[in-house]
Amino acid sequence: MTETTKRTGSCLCGSVRITAFNASNKVGACHCGMCRKWGGGPIMEIDCGTDVSFEGEENITVYNSSSWAERGFCKKCGSHLFYRLKESKQYMVPVGLFDDQEHLVFETQGFIDRKPSYYSFSNKTKDLTEAEIFEMYSSQ
Repeated sequence: MTETTKRTGSCLCGSVRITAFNASNKVGACHCGMCRKWGGGPIMEIDCGTDVSFEGEENITVYNSSSWAERGFCKKCGSHLFYRLKESKQYMVPVGLFDDQEHLVFETQGFIDRKPSYYSFSNKTKDLTEAEIFEMYSSQ
């Protein structure tokens, strides 16, 4: 079972503060083309569930990136704040935003079949293909 904990953090400029009340201790990497285009490489994220709050919401811009998800960023500094599934309202938050990054475990890599050949993580992880990811979320 995945441990959860309250985690707090902020964007680069501090205009947006985030509190995730049930953040996982498991870090995942997404290698899909959208995530790589969004951040220049894979996104390293934590599943924060649906109980997430923001201070400085007036500084958040949301981009409707697909029919199933949207991405939020700080409109002052450009920091990526979240990837949110529209139907479940589940937040995936970049791990680097959090103040405390202790006791985290790099567990999963998604869209592993979309990962370019020019990089590779040495960690042992559960690797999921694009088809496995879509099957996993379509059953929720």
